[in-house]
Amino acid sequence: MMEAKHMQKAELLAELALTRKRTRELITSLDEQQLDVPYHPGVNPPLWEMGHAAFFYEVFVFSLLDGDASFDPSMDDLWDSFHIDHQDRWRRDLFPGLKKTLAYFDHVYAKMAGRIERTPLTDRELYLCRYAIYHQNMHIESLVWCRQTVGFAPPPGASFERPAPSELRGSSLGDDAIVPAGDWLIGMPGDSEQYATEDFAFDAEKPRHAVSLDEFAISRCLVSNHEFMAFVEDGGYQKPELWSFGGQKWLRTDINMAPQHPVYWRWQDNQWQEKLFDQWQSLSPDAPVTHVSYWEAEAYCCWAGRRLPTEQEWEVAALGNRKGETFQRYPWGNELPDAVQADMNATGMAQNPVSDYPAGDSPFGCRQMIGSVWEWTSSQFFPYDGFCIDMYPFMSTLQFGDHKVSRGGGCATSFSLIRGTYRQAYLPQRNDVYTGFRTCALPEG
Repeated sequence: MMEAKHMQKAELLAELALTRKRTRELITSLDEQQLDVPYHPGVNPPLWEMGHAAFFYEVFVFSLLDGDASFDPSMDDLWDSFHIDHQDRWRRDLFPGLKKTLAYFDHVYAKMAGRIERTPLTDRELYLCRYAIYHQNMHIESLVWCRQTVGFAPPPGASFERPAPSELRGSSLGDDAIVPAGDWLIGMPGDSEQYATEDFAFDAEKPRHAVSLDEFAISRCLVSNHEFMAFVEDGGYQKPELWSFGGQKWLRTDINMAPQHPVYWRWQDNQWQEKLFDQWQSLSPDAPVTHVSYWEAEAYCCWAGRRLPTEQEWEVAALGNRKGETFQRYPWGNELPDAVQADMNATGMAQNPVSDYPAGDSPFGCRQMIGSVWEWTSSQFFPYDGFCIDMYPFMSTLQFGDHKVSRGGGCATSFSLIRGTYRQAYLPQRNDVYTGFRTCALPEG
């Protein structure tokens, strides 16, 4: 047991160090002028992201476990997302500059590392420390979204080196994967096991439960740029019969200016181009379509005579878990994902073909179900039966009801967060996130 706890400490310290390094790189690779980003409703300013993440450690580790006072009590309400309006986070007069924010950030991380090294690591301690680290990794992902949204340079470590164009286009690995009817397991262990050291999960992933599904057919690949281009060039955005009431309302909103194509596409020099951070490049036809809203995915499905999977169908196609069998966290088993299996950690940025990453195939032969893009499902974001609020009461509850479920993680998601049970909730109009989708066949008859 002591050896196991020692290994857990070593792994936790390594996760903390990597999280600190990646956050610092994303901040310090921007100059002072870039850090003063203009207001945008979909992202947070980078320095606020850094300070907020440090504050989370103070609240849910140092205060909750040790009763420690915060580093600067006068800043607590400003770093707390529930005490400061979203728009006020851009007020530079309220917040310290880069030097002081980095000093606060480094102080918190040094204190956190020292605490892990010297404090007995109970299951609860391990769980709360992991929670704070994984929360920080969520903000690493949103720092990447911010760079794309405001047109900054790619994050450190990102590469757009593309393979030679493939003869394969879109879902051309073969026919749909057929998932048989049956009873399947969904989710992670429930509240009584919330501090399980091997099965960390957020509250919306719990409790594990069985579902019965009819047979369904799901595409082995994500919808590609080439496939979505056909929808665009067929006038898909101008055909109201393809769009639901919500989709038509989204099309009419001023903020979207009656879109005719995905938000980062343009037609120029007789070709489709895509904006990747601060540069325009020719659109890679074999890469997955990215930065599309739920409404766009839904309209494409209507045009193609397909449908989006439910989130239960998605998880079964990704993991195939059954009662009495070894539970898989990933399509390939229980080994942590690496760069051979998935596009993640803000490196490939969803520019590889949808036919790539065969090492990450699911038991049914579905590809890139982990990484690349968050995949829209048709499901509303609701709690599972038996749901219990976690240590952070607002982790999931604020999104229940009006958000759609996306699954699988994306190219900007950290490897430590990605797993087949992880549920993310986005409003259906969101297109600033790395969202894409795959489709299912319509039921016969």
